[in-house]
Amino acid sequence: MSVLKLPKLRETTPVKLSISLHPDLHQSLLEYAGVYAQVYGSEIKITDLVPLILATFIESDREFQRVKRALII
Repeated sequence: MSVLKLPKLRETTPVKLSISLHPDLHQSLLEYAGVYAQVYGSEIKITDLVPLILATFIESDREFQRVKRALII
């Protein structure tokens, strides 16, 4: 099976997350968690996926990283 952009997660302590999602995004997160379980052989809650997906997105945003570095004095 193909490799997902998000690597297998290390053990973490769950953090409570309270957000509102559009139903389509919620469904996509459930589907992503299902594919994750198939690829890595372990289930994960979407509340544990969201912060990691956001962190991966921010780390891969080259323009954001460039501007961020330029702002740090």
